[in-house]
Amino acid sequence: MRLVILTGASGSGKTTIAERIERQHPRLTRVFRFDSIGVPSPEERIARWGAESRPGGGWQRAMTIEWLARIAREIDTLPVLFEGQMRLSFITEGLTAAGIARARIVLVHCDDESRTHRLVNERNQPDLANPDMMNWARFLRGEAEAGGFEVLDTSKISIEDSVEYVCERLGIGRSGGSATVSTGRRA
Repeated sequence: MRLVILTGASGSGKTTIAERIERQHPRLTRVFRFDSIGVPSPEERIARWGAESRPGGGWQRAMTIEWLARIAREIDTLPVLFEGQMRLSFITEGLTAAGIARARIVLVHCDDESRTHRLVNERNQPDLANPDMMNWARFLRGEAEAGGFEVLDTSKISIEDSVEYVCERLGIGRSGGSATVSTGRRA
């Protein structure tokens, strides 16, 4: 079984990559999206999971662990792609808790200019193109670099090359993509 986990801040391209793979290869992979569970209000998150004293907060940690336990139960012979905004430390904790020994974690990242353009012009979500999102993206990039994880920088490459890169990691693509990537460890 192959498991590839895409994480990254809003506007990085991770959802677009996952949607394209699901559309192009529906019989070759299973795709799970973190956001499909919905996001409770800040008040509910604090009431149920405590104050968000660290990046990502208690809710994101709990849901990441829950998602990976679910994926572990549903794993079959098809490769699995899981995408969402999750701290890498929460992902590794969830993999351990779920007993998943091998997974490839890839941070999908882009520069602030690309992120702002995507959020404002392509997604019509200008409210997300703010300093908090840019800081969250920098935090995730630092966490990925410190942990030796792969970073797929989508700032200057096409969506097609990004999709091909992830398909290769899933074992359903052809080689030869031109993605700009910092390679790192596998969880």
